[in-house]
Amino acid sequence: MITQLRRSAVSIAANIAEGCGRGSDPDFGRFLQVAMGSASELEYELLLSHELGFVDASLHQELFQRTTEVKRMLTSLLQKLNAKADR
Repeated sequence: MITQLRRSAVSIAANIAEGCGRGSDPDFGRFLQVAMGSASELEYELLLSHELGFVDASLHQELFQRTTEVKRMLTSLLQKLNAKADR
């Protein structure tokens, strides 16, 4: 479970970085979507680890809130990127 949590968390940042390095907004957007998927996967893994008793309630709540904030930031960035494309 720890390996899966780490993989999902690292994947978020790695996809943002890779997409940024691609040099085009459409490519960047696709990688941001992949990062969003990894963030959703992380949310599920946090929920599962809490339900299985691997993570206590307070730590789960803190990590879940941080993951939710990352998803909000990704959503905002995607919206700005899409608005730029619509101009």
